[in-house]
Amino acid sequence: MQSYTVERKQDRDDCIEDSRYHVGFLGRITQLLSRYGIETRGIMPVPAEERLETRWYQLFFIWFSSCMNILSYVFSAVLILALLPNPPDTSRFSTGTAGPAFFSLGVRDSMVIIVIVNLVCCLLPGFFAVFGPKLGLRAMVQARFSWGYFGAIIPAILNVFSLEGFVILNCIIGGQTIASLSSKLNDTLGIIILSIISLVVTFCGYRVIHWYESVAWIPNVITFIVMLAVGYPQLRENQSAPTPPATPANIISFSSIIASNIIGWCPMIPDYGVYHSPDASSARILIYTYLGFFVSNVTGQALGAAFAAAAPSVPAWNEGFDDSSSVGGLLHSVLLPTGAFGEILTALVALSVSSACAPTIYTFSNSFMAISSWLAAVPRWVYIFISEGILIPVAIVGAKRFYATFVDILDIVGYWSSVFSAIILTEHMLFRRASFSEDQYPITTWDSYAFLPSGIPAVVAFAWYVGPVARQGSGDVGVFVGFVVGAITYALARSCEKRLSKKGGAVAY
Repeated sequence: MQSYTVERKQDRDDCIEDSRYHVGFLGRITQLLSRYGIETRGIMPVPAEERLETRWYQLFFIWFSSCMNILSYVFSAVLILALLPNPPDTSRFSTGTAGPAFFSLGVRDSMVIIVIVNLVCCLLPGFFAVFGPKLGLRAMVQARFSWGYFGAIIPAILNVFSLEGFVILNCIIGGQTIASLSSKLNDTLGIIILSIISLVVTFCGYRVIHWYESVAWIPNVITFIVMLAVGYPQLRENQSAPTPPATPANIISFSSIIASNIIGWCPMIPDYGVYHSPDASSARILIYTYLGFFVSNVTGQALGAAFAAAAPSVPAWNEGFDDSSSVGGLLHSVLLPTGAFGEILTALVALSVSSACAPTIYTFSNSFMAISSWLAAVPRWVYIFISEGILIPVAIVGAKRFYATFVDILDIVGYWSSVFSAIILTEHMLFRRASFSEDQYPITTWDSYAFLPSGIPAVVAFAWYVGPVARQGSGDVGVFVGFVVGAITYALARSCEKRLSKKGGAVAY
């Protein structure tokens, strides 16, 4: 009964926003969609009395499903290849660089690093998840309370490009996995199928995305269990393979790229709690989100590291790894002994990639609308079609050079997300007193640049560089340095701004 009330309330609120912002032909279409239960609300704040959803498990499953897929499975292998001083052929994973150890790290060392980094870094998404239910603000709108109205345009634009990049990457992986099923199938067909599924789920909006994510994880979990059961003998033999000693630079770089993957989710996480009740404690919201990320990331990344490391020593796996030119081929070759059941599992795993695409496209539309007020006047569903129009052709081309596409995306996302997260958290903890009260976050000023911070401290702190430590061969520490330097620089600049405002008699927002 409560769920029905929440849905009816949301539909009515969507109609109110439609009449306010969406006019003409687009307005009529938007109102029609709203009548059929399609979410049409844009980036307006969701008032506390309209945040009624109490199914808190959704905050676990949306991230568990998004991360518990083949992208997480291939993460360890591909990211380490991206860090090699002499990268492999960009069209496929070369046997020599695939193992038996990644990046001069043995399987056990890799797994230890995976667990430790996730144990610490998954706290960040957990903190960001609290903003959604407590404030009812989309991530890029909430950023205005530290970046300012005009300064927040920078992360909004970067988020648009980063999210579209991740969608493209996900569809490439899923398309290659579908292509591995038969020589009659190709990447293009798989990409189109996944794009359509993601379009349908995202088009329906918040409620449907949460429902879909609550079940999308099931085939992936079954597949990973079957893979572990089938491949355990080979994985056990590979554990004793000799590996060169790991260097500090290799460990730091591997840790850095895992952290980049986790922190990269922060600029979108608040979007998926804006209709959930603020009555839950911050700790409860954080724990649900933390576990969703930690369990899925550690499981998928550890399996990816183990299987990719063992692939060169198992002829059948190595053939699938090379011949399909994708990690989807490795997954398929591992499942071959299970016959038709393995074929079905491979297909389901490929199709479930949309569990990572749907939320990403959803936040793509919200971020696009947050760039300016006139873009916010365009209905959300229009931006979903724009995303699809970019996704399909670019993914088809990108599938031919997967490795380079992956590196290009990760280079962008890791650094800016780290500094962005540091600025948001520093503002909240130091200058908003870790409070979500109306005094600290006057929500009514969300679209008034005169009543928001200037954003100058945030822009000053937003430094994007490779530090001298990394240049000396001590690993790519840009993500960690960016977070620390960003937080310190922002804290100092924001403090100076507030002091100068008080001396000048102006109100310091």
